[in-house]
Amino acid sequence: MSAATAAVLTALAVAGAAAAAPRAGDLTGSGWPLGEAPRDLPSVLPAPERAVPRWRWPLRPRPEVVRPFLAPSSPWGAGHRGLDLAAGPGAGVSAVEAGVVTHVGRVAGRGTVTVQHADGLRSTYEPVAGSVAAGDRVAAGDRLGTLEPRASAGAHCVRSCVHLGALRGQAYLDPLPLLTGRGRIRLLPLGDR
Repeated sequence: MSAATAAVLTALAVAGAAAAAPRAGDLTGSGWPLGEAPRDLPSVLPAPERAVPRWRWPLRPRPEVVRPFLAPSSPWGAGHRGLDLAAGPGAGVSAVEAGVVTHVGRVAGRGTVTVQHADGLRSTYEPVAGSVAAGDRVAAGDRLGTLEPRASAGAHCVRSCVHLGALRGQAYLDPLPLLTGRGRIRLLPLGDR
């Protein structure tokens, strides 16, 4: 530790950690105005908060993810636009969040259900034999239907599974951060370093 760092840490300790309270103009929560923290002051991060998921898992108990989301390189490119969740044939499939059912039917020979949520996201479920109708309002955890046994294994899944998709407009999103509350971590530049 450099002498300057030791001096700063000593000053903070003696002053009763006065820098712990945010100051006017502080955008970092560190007590230092943005871009004015000493360069050699060690970073101290607060304990992470408990992750709060936005969506509920559509299967009970919490299923194994047998195939993760794989973003395509272009809107029409190869990828996997959702999560495959392990489930036994005939398993009940539930809404991940409150919303309005906008589609119940068959696409490419598989039963599908789509729910529009208040924030503009849509959740899609397949292969599901729907027990709801378009226009129905559902709460998080309400039964949407059951897993179709023949369509869920083979062509799409290696074993019996539910494919859960998430869309905003025409863009597919990874449903996992919505289910776990753990989003992507993005590191932002710190001043002129």
